[in-house]
Amino acid sequence: MKKGNMIIKNASEIITCSGDKAKFGKDMSEIAMLKNATLVIENGMIKDIGNSDNILKKYIETNYEVIDAKGKTVLPGFIDSHTHFIFAGYRAEEFSWRLRGDSYMDIMNRGGGIVNSVMGTRNASKEELFDLGKKRLDSMLQFGVTTVEGKSGYGLDFDTELKQLKVMEELDKVHPVDICKTFLGAHAVPNEYKGRTDEYIDFMLDKVLPKVAEDKLAEFCDVFCEKGVFTVKESRKILLKAKKLGMKLKIHADEIVQLGGAELAAEVGAFSADHLLHASDKGIEDMSKNGVVSTLLPTTAFCLKEPFARARHMIDSGCAVALATDFNPGSGFTNSIPLMFALATIYMNMSIEEAINAMTINGAAAIGRADTVGSIDIGKKGDVVILEYPSYKFLPYNTGVNIVEKVIKNGVLVHRK
Repeated sequence: MKKGNMIIKNASEIITCSGDKAKFGKDMSEIAMLKNATLVIENGMIKDIGNSDNILKKYIETNYEVIDAKGKTVLPGFIDSHTHFIFAGYRAEEFSWRLRGDSYMDIMNRGGGIVNSVMGTRNASKEELFDLGKKRLDSMLQFGVTTVEGKSGYGLDFDTELKQLKVMEELDKVHPVDICKTFLGAHAVPNEYKGRTDEYIDFMLDKVLPKVAEDKLAEFCDVFCEKGVFTVKESRKILLKAKKLGMKLKIHADEIVQLGGAELAAEVGAFSADHLLHASDKGIEDMSKNGVVSTLLPTTAFCLKEPFARARHMIDSGCAVALATDFNPGSGFTNSIPLMFALATIYMNMSIEEAINAMTINGAAAIGRADTVGSIDIGKKGDVVILEYPSYKFLPYNTGVNIVEKVIKNGVLVHRK
């Protein structure tokens, strides 16, 4: 039996989320479900899918690892398309401050927030960051995540920004979860550049970003476009320089205040605009027209006690919505897919089907990988999640509970509950 050859047979349901690009608007309701279905994976790639009676006649089961999924639901591996999982140092004290009523920006203005995580990450060795990252990836895998986006941004200097990206590069080689790397040097202005934002931007654009692009340490460049962080004008300058260097674009947009980040994402051709709690109607319209994925991060809004992004309005306006955890040490120290799914369906008025597409094919589109992952289609990677229940509707119904029983990556069983 060759590694990467697998048959998953007799599934109660296989949810394919079929497609090779993001689903927009009303198309987000289409999940393409097959009943009593079997999936065949060869050499790590999806080979065949269909009714069990028809499929099983065509293959000799002894040539494959066989999983009988009777009474189970099969879905594409989940894509967590916005995280900050490489960091050292925690901010539990800041979380307690928020519980007593301090705002995120209040904490940031008095020296907390992002810059408070910088020293721990700067002082950590590559080995320490690798070990921390591996543990976090192991946890993600248990939740069914088979591809994750990870950002730098807790270095805010030359050496540490590169260190974060290189750690992700090393983890990508050895861990089952695939990692999409994003450079986020424009995450905040570090203390040593306080009051000299223009100089910090020039440092990033002249020294750090060219090295990242030259050594292909990241696929994407991101920027925190926010009041008190980087303006729309400053963000545009950073993103356009990254685009000129051949990098794809993302943007933290309109999280704390309505600043015009969504409009900027559409203007510069970003793959995604993320957060969007305060995105304007025009920004939403611009993203829809220009094919920008709206990546919503409900666990962060929940942890900050902020209003959720207007998912229902975005979808009804023709947007492609993705869901991601924003796992980070400050505003959202959680990588819980079940919590994210519950918030999206119960509080953000997304249908179950829309939420599934949002964390599979649309998540893949947000990181430029919808042609290889995010759906169960012939020719794509054999990345699959098996739930312990017979219907996908158990995802919100078994509220906040991890019901992932098995995870298959490239046709290999990599996690069993």
